[in-house]
Amino acid sequence: MFSKLHSQKGAQLVLGFLIGLCFGFLLQRGGVTRYEVIMGQLLLTDWTVAKIMLTAVITGMVGVYVMRHFGWAKLHKKPGSVGSTVVGGLIFGAGFGLLGYCPGTALGAVGQGSLDALLGGVVGMLLGAAAYAAIYPRLRTKVLPYGDFGDKTLAQVLRIHTGFAVIAAGIVIGLFLLFLEGVGL
Repeated sequence: MFSKLHSQKGAQLVLGFLIGLCFGFLLQRGGVTRYEVIMGQLLLTDWTVAKIMLTAVITGMVGVYVMRHFGWAKLHKKPGSVGSTVVGGLIFGAGFGLLGYCPGTALGAVGQGSLDALLGGVVGMLLGAAAYAAIYPRLRTKVLPYGDFGDKTLAQVLRIHTGFAVIAAGIVIGLFLLFLEGVGL
């Protein structure tokens, strides 16, 4: 079923476009394309962004596990390191803090007509990508490999069954979401 889709590039583009439209619509309906909501999250006064992200984590985690279980998807794990995590976090955090949007919410905000997201967000992402590409050769050998932790999943690190890790993480995240709702955040 999915192997046929894998060989049809045009269908993949259409499907990707439709999923992107749905994703942007849901971001907009959830309110996370509004600058005030993003800033509220950064100031820890509005937890809408965290709730949506954590709900997406649970949905994606369970969805990928189910698709993998039935052979509909394969994991293509990428190795990670402390160096790459720190560099990525600094770049993402700087853009997020300066603009008040992450890449997904910036594009959603562009779709609803926010010029700050278009000029600051999209232009900033393109300039940031160009700057990263320019310094990547030096980062690749000196910074990014530092603290290499390979391509292990959390379940592999903890030496537990993947299904148990999915259930445990889902419960922990779900309880945190219930806590946020219970205290009115």
